[in-house]
Amino acid sequence: MIELRNIQKSFDGRTVIDGTSAIMKTGQCNLIIGASGSGKTVLMKCMVGLFEPDKGEILYDGKNFTAMNNKEKTEIRKEIGMLFQGSALFDSMTVQRNIMFPLNMFTDWTYQKKLNRVNEVLERVNLKDSNKKFPSELSGGMKKRVGIARAIVLNPKYLFCDEPNSGLDPQTSLVIDQLIKEITLEYNITTVVNTHDMNSVMEIGNYILYMHKGRKEWEGTNKEIIFSKNKLLNDFIFASEFLKDAKEMRMLEETGKMPNDRNIDDIIK
Repeated sequence: MIELRNIQKSFDGRTVIDGTSAIMKTGQCNLIIGASGSGKTVLMKCMVGLFEPDKGEILYDGKNFTAMNNKEKTEIRKEIGMLFQGSALFDSMTVQRNIMFPLNMFTDWTYQKKLNRVNEVLERVNLKDSNKKFPSELSGGMKKRVGIARAIVLNPKYLFCDEPNSGLDPQTSLVIDQLIKEITLEYNITTVVNTHDMNSVMEIGNYILYMHKGRKEWEGTNKEIIFSKNKLLNDFIFASEFLKDAKEMRMLEETGKMPNDRNIDDIIK
């Protein structure tokens, strides 16, 4: 579990995170959503230690990360896996060497043990026998899966995913979402996903934190978001008429009645 307590962060006198608190539980996908400039990326960077909060506390399973010295923070970071937005693979390295990179940095395992672990995670992300390929030979979805394999190779307790579906087609995005969800459940990881993808919100959003102008505007589940009356959230999630209609259809399925006395025939048209 990761707990945020009244996190505040400013740059050059401009407040970017303004008193945000949240609890992100183990074994579920915790999503941070919001428009560009809402503070979600800065919040994630504070959580992994790339930025130091001006105020507030970040607790990893009850341990105060913000109060730790550098050596203690390094130990926590060893338990963190990170999937970067562009996958961040080394172009000059094979898939095998990319995934083995964290093992070389943080373990004293034998080469054979590291290779066995690389093969295990490659098989888990459905890329068996891709060891010798280079990133330039991979599709966008395959690169993401290699990125996930590298992120979990050290058996992390916490997994952070920054825009995991960026640049992917809808079908591939669903595959990546499902993979992240499966890994979260199988390994009982605390997964935090920073995303703009509303399909991800609806598919894997066990917990959703909606940021607006640096503040927590709404929190809840992918089930609760359908029934939210928060105007800012609804304007962000259901921006188009198509998505608004889809929301109302979902509400009809759940409650058996149309909101706002609308006629179902109007939506079907």
